[in-house]
Amino acid sequence: MSSPSHFSLLVVDDEPDLRTLYELTLLREGYDVETAGTVDDALLHLKDRTYSAVITDMRLPDGTGLDLLRRLEEGNRREKAIVITAYGSAENAVEALKAGAYDYLTKPVDLKQFRAVVASALGRSAATVPTMVPSSLPSENGGAGASSGPSAARPVAPAPAAPPVQAGPVSQALMRMAGQSQAMQQVRQLIDKVARSMAPVLVNGESGTGKELVARAIHEISPRTGQPFVPVNCSAIPEQLLEAEFFGYRKGAFTGAAEDREGFFQAANGGTLFLDEIGDLPLAMQSKLLRAIQERSVRPVGAVVEQAVNVRLLSATHKDLGAEVQAGKFRQDLYYRLNVIQIRVPPLRERLEDLPSICDRVLDRIARDAGVSPAPRLTRDAMVQLSRYSFPGNVRELENLLHRAVALTVGDVIDVADLGVSELVFSDSEASEFDASPVVSAKPVAAAAVAEAARAPAAPVQAPLPSDLAAYLDDIERDVLERALERYRYNRTAAGASLGLSLRQMRYRMARLGVNVGGTDDPVDVERGEPG
Repeated sequence: MSSPSHFSLLVVDDEPDLRTLYELTLLREGYDVETAGTVDDALLHLKDRTYSAVITDMRLPDGTGLDLLRRLEEGNRREKAIVITAYGSAENAVEALKAGAYDYLTKPVDLKQFRAVVASALGRSAATVPTMVPSSLPSENGGAGASSGPSAARPVAPAPAAPPVQAGPVSQALMRMAGQSQAMQQVRQLIDKVARSMAPVLVNGESGTGKELVARAIHEISPRTGQPFVPVNCSAIPEQLLEAEFFGYRKGAFTGAAEDREGFFQAANGGTLFLDEIGDLPLAMQSKLLRAIQERSVRPVGAVVEQAVNVRLLSATHKDLGAEVQAGKFRQDLYYRLNVIQIRVPPLRERLEDLPSICDRVLDRIARDAGVSPAPRLTRDAMVQLSRYSFPGNVRELENLLHRAVALTVGDVIDVADLGVSELVFSDSEASEFDASPVVSAKPVAAAAVAEAARAPAAPVQAPLPSDLAAYLDDIERDVLERALERYRYNRTAAGASLGLSLRQMRYRMARLGVNVGGTDDPVDVERGEPG
């Protein structure tokens, strides 16, 4: 990693005493420092050279720090920006984060915190970086929060140094986001922008749209990429266990607590904590989470003192949290802290032009996991059929549908009949408009099929939903098992292997679904020649 002398900083403040204080503090750290007193003076410096970071006061004689941030953004410059705001000026702080600032400090600036934030912005250390929206954001009663102020010196848990962000390599998570629609390009641009800052991000989207993928992408291209990424499904944790799971517990804190255990916050120390389905948290836990965000520390169950944590917080929900706030189901002050920057992930029905590339990507992955080559491909008619479906379950539903189609398909071509979903069936008159020959669709052909389907006036006739989903899915699984057994002459080992199942798994499924070998009531183990 580069030494401090290789970093050049520009400090912008109209107060000479403060400007000198910041300059001396940074010079002692070994940085190359230049100063400016106005926006125009700063722009002249930026015109002549490139800096590692720009530290600017919010209020300047000829403008604001936001003006400087906008000029950096317009010039596509790579300098990290740190903004210094007046104490309690939460609106300016949030505005700075939205404008692309890496982080912000509030006056009076604590020099220890000042050095830590600068070091973190430069990728030198993550030891004392402020983690979430500081406690200067308004609380429910309109105050500044219960802490002694965001600029008060706080011990922060040590964490490994984070490597600097590289502009060249593309995040693997970004590459996993298939599709080149305008909606997805906007999502990628936003991810790239917000990853540079410490601002909390709320990812909003319907179930199955890939919200966790967005969160992982933010983490992977942020300065914390080498640190832990801890995803948490808030709706999957029993309410009585939430506090212990989030904050950890001490031995003897309750029955069954046989040893000390860390919580999600401690596990994510130095990295990113992703709270999925944050809207499902009960109000009591929302209050405890709010305090952890404000204080940047947590107290394990049964502990006396709090532990400082260094975590960037990302959250996601399929709910409208604004409406939840109005209904009294979500705390307004917590909503303000989480929703500094919002990324909306579009549903699949709003980007059907991405359907061919998503299908190709999913089928490649299914084939790779199953050890099948070549990967099966959709016929033109099958792609047209899919393009007429609204996909209420989004990409997750599409993946499940393709998994089932691959299991039901003989060969490397998936046709309409192999999709096996009655909701996707269209009438014969509509089908006759397209070529029914089973030609495997290449991407351009598939894209054309999607466009042709979009122009078709008729809507699919949807069959009624099953009244018992479990029984409906059991029937499908039973049919697959029986077909596999018949194909392999009732050899359960071979039939199971063809479906990616071990003999034990095959026996379990057959017993659960009442599938008998050779149609007998007492199945015969063909592999061993004796009753199973």
